[in-house]
Order: sequence, then structure tokens, then C-alpha cells
Amino acid sequence: MIWDRLLRNLHLVTLSEGETGWGMLRDAAIAVQDGQIAWLGPAERLPGRQARHVLDLQGAWVTPGLIDCHTHLLFAGSRVEEFEQRLEGASYAEIARAGGGIMATVRATRAASAERLLEEGRDRLRNLMREGVTTVEIKSGYGLETETELRMLRVARELGREAPVSVITSFLGLHALPPEFAADRAAYVDLVAGEMLERAVAEGLVDMVDAFLEGIAFTREEVSRLFEAARARGLPLRLHADQLEDGGGAELAARFGALSADHLEYTGEAGVRAMAEAGTVAVLLPGAFYMLRETRRPPIERFRRMGVAMAVATDANPGSSPLLSPLTALNMACMLFGLRPVEAVRGMTVHAARALGLGADRGSLEVGKRADLAVWRIGHPAELCYWLGADPLELLLIGGEPTVPPARRPVLPRALPLRPSLRPAGRPGRRPPRSR
Repeated sequence: MIWDRLLRNLHLVTLSEGETGWGMLRDAAIAVQDGQIAWLGPAERLPGRQARHVLDLQGAWVTPGLIDCHTHLLFAGSRVEEFEQRLEGASYAEIARAGGGIMATVRATRAASAERLLEEGRDRLRNLMREGVTTVEIKSGYGLETETELRMLRVARELGREAPVSVITSFLGLHALPPEFAADRAAYVDLVAGEMLERAVAEGLVDMVDAFLEGIAFTREEVSRLFEAARARGLPLRLHADQLEDGGGAELAARFGALSADHLEYTGEAGVRAMAEAGTVAVLLPGAFYMLRETRRPPIERFRRMGVAMAVATDANPGSSPLLSPLTALNMACMLFGLRPVEAVRGMTVHAARALGLGADRGSLEVGKRADLAVWRIGHPAELCYWLGADPLELLLIGGEPTVPPARRPVLPRALPLRPSLRPAGRPGRRPPRSR
């Protein structure tokens, strides 16, 4: 058999399942067949097989493609005025109770067309791809009415069809209580767990279901109502939990067998223990911690001690985390939360894949997994957490197909043929990978 593609003259960072380190392999090669990794190992052990295409990566480092497992990428408007208010001392909860916060974005998103959401979503997705993302999760939750929630999910699906990256959708109908239901919370929960979820599932728009359990959002009983409806439809679950107080969110997520619980700044020992027993991933969101100027960190040492896998994501959203830089999120996870670089990078690869239920398919470099690869011009993989604004990505391979990192503003390209004219700008003196 002839391989579809062979990459050689490179260094690998495998980040394999069941390990804790980098899995560095210098002077290596990796072969791709039918979009999957067919072989990898030291170049000196490379089998004497031919390949249709050979790429000489000239000493670059290759990691799994990054996975941004928690984003609110689709929305209209901005909340820059709230940014100013927070700098003047207003809290996130105070702004929300005054009619700002999530509801400000809901009003703008309800008024936006699908075309506008798609255009702005493309721009944001470009930035994630430019820093190595090959899989991204996108939530609804800025509609809080059936038609807008469906519109958001349809646009997310369209992004997934037109972009080379994989897009995973999460239905987040329980994100905030819309004002039209202020006098009847139960009716809104019934709408979300009933008609809204049913229509989204019927159109094939939902990969998983999420909710916001918090004092300013929804209670354990209300979230449980939605989770029971979702579980009856066979949908995986995730939960925004314990961001502003310990509301038992981590324990609830674990009780329902959720893939992940996210934020977790106030999670106590009982919640950590429950997550460990259930295998629920802790998704750390340092962008929101930074932007809200929080001081209480997630219980990192307890997660380590009890063996809870820690993922890292941007939480890209217009209010609490206007962060479109995955590499900055890695740096923040180290500097603000105390993760080691290897923990942070594993958090945006192998553990992020687990948080999306995709651990068997991607997130590490192993034979049989999807050939989503990021090629970096760095001297050591820890540099992914070290440099700020360095733009080190050279190339993406998504399903084994080379994709030059997209420019930040022009139209998002589909998978592009690899040729020297498409070498990323701003790298004078660097030769593009050779293909033959």
C-alpha cells in the first residue's frame, strides 16, 4: 500500500493518552492514510514504503491540532461598555442584574440575521485557526427563544460545512432567564427542555447540551429538568459550574455523567471528588478569570491529587472573555492558574478532546487517530505557552490535508493546496515545506 502523505524531517509531540508528559520524539516522521495517522516514529525506523505526497518540514515541531472545547463564538454586538464598568468597580453579577451581561448580547443577537452571524463567526474562527485550532465547540445561548437559538445552531453547522475545522455544537438554552419569562421561570425551563430542544434535535443541530448553573442563572433543579430531557435523547452533557459560588454544580455534573464541568473557581472538595469518580473533565477558562479580575483560582492541586483531567479553552465570548487567542489562553493557564506548560498543552489537546467526547478520535498523535496536526516553528513545545504574539504556526493538516493558516481578515479559505505562494506572511527568509 502507498501512503497518502508522509511528513519527515520533524520533531513530534505525541501527548499520548495515559501519559502525563510531552511524548517528545526528535528526528521523526509521520505517515497519513485516509485522513488518519497510519505510522509515526523515529525517522531511522521509517518503513521503506512510498507516499503520494512527501513534505519536508525542515525541523519543525508537530503537535496534535489544538481543540478549543468551550466557546460562545456566535453573537452580535460587543460589551465594551461593561468592560469599562468593571474597571470602575462594578461586578459581573451587578451588571447582569441591571439588565446587562448576557441579556445585552441576547438583544443584539436576536436582531442579527443569519448572514451577519455567519460573517462575524468566520472572522473569529479565523483567529482560532491561525493559532492551531482544528476542532472548536460553539454554543448557542444568546437567543433564549426558539427561533434565535435555532438560527445560532444552524449558523454553527454552516461554519462547520464551509471551514476545514471540525465544529461541535452545544445547545445552551439555559444560559440566562429572558425578561419575558421573569414571572414564570418554570415555563421557560419547560420551553427549553421541551419544544426548543426537540426542534433543535429534529434538525440535527445538537451535538451536546450545556447549561449555566449559578445564582444569577439557573438552579440545580432547573438544570436537572433539562439534563433529564437531554439524556432521554441520548445527548452528552456539559455544565457551566461553580464560577461565582459553590452551587454544587460540579457534583451535579458528575451525577449526570457529564463530559465536563467548566469554570469551577469555587468548586469544593466534594465536587472534585465526584468529578474524579465520574471521569468528568474540568475545563479551565482563564480568560474569564482574567477579564473579571477574579482572585479565587480553581482547585488545581485537588484536581491533580484526585486525578481529574484538566482541559483549557478560550471561553471566547463578548462579555466575560473576549479572547480569540488559544495560545494566550495557554499562557494564562500557566501564569494565573499555575499549570505547567505540559499540563496546559495537554489541556488544549488530549483533555479537550475528552471534554467533547472525542478522545478516541483526536487530541493526541497515535496510530488510528484523525490526522489533525499543527506544525510550529519553535525550539521546544513549552514555547506554545511562553511567547505572546509570536505567531509561530506554520501549517495545519486537517484530516491529513495541508491548510495554510488563514489570514485574519480576508475570506476564510477552504483547505488550500500547499504551494510557496501561500506561505504565511511575515516570515521573511523562511522556506516553505517542500512537497513532491
